Amino acid sequence: MELKATSLGKHLAQHPYNRVRLLTAGVEVSGEKHEYLIPFNQLLAIKCKRGMVWGELEFALPEEKVVRLHGTEWQETQRFYHYLNQAWQQWSEEMSQISAGVLAQQVVRLKESEGQDRWLKRRDIAEWRSEILEAFSALPLPVERLDDFANCREAYRYCLSWLESSDAQRQKRNRAWSEKMVAHYADFFNTIETSPLNRSQATAVVNGEEAVLVLAGAGSGKTSVLVARAGWLLLRNQAAPEQILLLAFGRQAAEEMNERIEQRLNSEGIQARTFHSLALHIIQQGSNRAPSVSKLETDTSLRHKLLIETWRQQCSEKKAQANGWRQWLKEELEWELGEGDFWQDERLAKRLASRLERWLGLMRMHGGAQAAMIESAPEEVRELFSKRVKLMAPLLKAWKNALKEEGAVDFSGLIHQAVNILDKGRFISPWKHILVDEFQDISPQRALLLSALRRQNKQTSLFAVGDDWQAIYRFSGADMTLTTAFHHYFGEGDRCVLDTTYRFNDRIGEIANTFVQSNPCQLKKPLNSLSKGNKKSISLLPEAQLEALLNKISGYATADERVLLLARYHYLRPALLEKAKTRWPKLKLDFSTIHASKGQQADYVVLLGLQAGKEGFPAAARESVMEQALLPQPEAFPDAEERRLAYVAMTRAKQQVWLLFDKEDPSGFVEEIKQLGVPVLRKP
Repeated sequence: MELKATSLGKHLAQHPYNRVRLLTAGVEVSGEKHEYLIPFNQLLAIKCKRGMVWGELEFALPEEKVVRLHGTEWQETQRFYHYLNQAWQQWSEEMSQISAGVLAQQVVRLKESEGQDRWLKRRDIAEWRSEILEAFSALPLPVERLDDFANCREAYRYCLSWLESSDAQRQKRNRAWSEKMVAHYADFFNTIETSPLNRSQATAVVNGEEAVLVLAGAGSGKTSVLVARAGWLLLRNQAAPEQILLLAFGRQAAEEMNERIEQRLNSEGIQARTFHSLALHIIQQGSNRAPSVSKLETDTSLRHKLLIETWRQQCSEKKAQANGWRQWLKEELEWELGEGDFWQDERLAKRLASRLERWLGLMRMHGGAQAAMIESAPEEVRELFSKRVKLMAPLLKAWKNALKEEGAVDFSGLIHQAVNILDKGRFISPWKHILVDEFQDISPQRALLLSALRRQNKQTSLFAVGDDWQAIYRFSGADMTLTTAFHHYFGEGDRCVLDTTYRFNDRIGEIANTFVQSNPCQLKKPLNSLSKGNKKSISLLPEAQLEALLNKISGYATADERVLLLARYHYLRPALLEKAKTRWPKLKLDFSTIHASKGQQADYVVLLGLQAGKEGFPAAARESVMEQALLPQPEAFPDAEERRLAYVAMTRAKQQVWLLFDKEDPSGFVEEIKQLGVPVLRKP
């Protein structure tokens, strides 16, 4: 059956199509120069219209395409439309039966997957989406028409919900599953640690994504979550003990974690390691040799001795070296140097040793040739950096020679070798789950090691706990963006937040949290306190009142309550402490730098040194060229890391904090802290 435009209609319409022919399962629309075949499986709608004189047929196609036929006699148009629509509808009903069967099978598969007793990962949903799209492509009916058929409608809408709002569906289903797990395994979550895990901790533990970052403020139970996570994997038979790798950033932290695992999980198969011990293990297994770690890495005095002796030798033997070092120390660090053989000054050498150690460590961490190191430096400091590298080159050479004579490697060399062995496939990772503590302290080099392990086995999950508010080790190579942009570096996954602190009271929390979050680069997260404080839980006090303050604390502090004095630098240790043992014999009094206090807590904290100046707090001294060239770019926000240092200091306290400031030359932080409502006391 066919329909043609009249001669006059064809002439007046001036349209490319003037004839339509009904086929077995479609229509053919044609003209003098054009022909368009429309199978029923691409036809969305047919409309029959009457114009001023002639009839019009309109065929709607996917992607909003329309094919029209004009200039046909109206009665013939109606008759053709009737037969065409009847044939199309009959075909559609037959095809809807087939489509309903395909959709029903897909719904069964989806519901079986959805009903599995496990976490739905993003990867699962991606696979589901592919399956749904594949099922849709196998249908004889256009997907846009499925909602018109009662036998297809429900199954189609169910598939469509997973296709169009899959992430929302996934989150909703995982929330329900998490609540079910937390309730069902209540005994586990109540007994895995000394006190029951709270809701945010428990839901973080059961999260089954392949890359999970748990953001945890000070005192919120990061290590408890890691231990519980290991226990959960064992409880659910997701891994054997030897398939779980726990990583800590220091030997002491790893040992403490091992003790907790042994106590809580009764398992010796899970062993917490440092990144360096992990690298050593990989080298031993992948190369059949057992490198030893140099004594230079474990003996600070030996390390400083080598660096200072080499530095002094270079300055005394080479005039160019002496002049270069004099210029560096005077112009960049603004240090006062004596005339003549300045390198023999013991105080200067002691002060410089830690700087040399830091710069050498950054060069070793980079690991490349000196030319490549210089080339990778920012253009604005490249020329000056080149001069600094030449001054450091003899120290780097002496370090390498010392390692060679000892037949040992340093920490940077360990990680470089381990990554190389992994990339060559000489070590096959046995770990299905990697758990990392204090993730905010990770460096690009350590991140490379993690990535190399996960490249070997795409199924390896990464579960990390950290706090970008406590990222205070940039000077040693830590890169906070690895935490703030976690999923960019380690793949799609989830971010969880531990929202309760068990350490400090709500007043300390309010001030510390607000202060650190004034930097917009810091990730926003709630941190609620269980205990109530008062307005004087945190206060500002002139530094001259330190002795009076300790006198007062000694009057009410109990024998087991600790008082911790914190400062930005070691040399700010108050001389007053020399007589502390006899002046306040029953006062449990300790001094520490803020950096060294990480992970500690005390009932009372006294933060010293809130003064302005180059080495005040915040320190006004700018970074050296070595640090500008070899460290990640600093944040644009002023005093970003110093602000985090202050946060760490304040959150060591369980009960009370005093911030001691210089009345004559106060730190810029003092006024800002006042604006937060912290009272300024005249005396304790």
